[in-house]
Amino acid sequence: MLVKLTVKKNDQDKSLFNTDIATNKDFATDKIKTTNINILLNRVRLDKKRTLKKRILFVFILTSIISSLAVYFNA
Repeated sequence: MLVKLTVKKNDQDKSLFNTDIATNKDFATDKIKTTNINILLNRVRLDKKRTLKKRILFVFILTSIISSLAVYFNA
């Protein structure tokens, strides 16, 4: 007499073919993330401040290089 044993993994409890379409739609709507608009606005303000600081530093370095070259060649 031949006895057949069936071993099933815990991962295989759910079949992909038997899932309900309505539950998939609910799952998709639950994954939607909301973002606070104040966080986004603060990030934009901080980015503007950083770019302004970079531009001021660049202009300062550029003018100092040009003025030092002008003094060097005029002397």
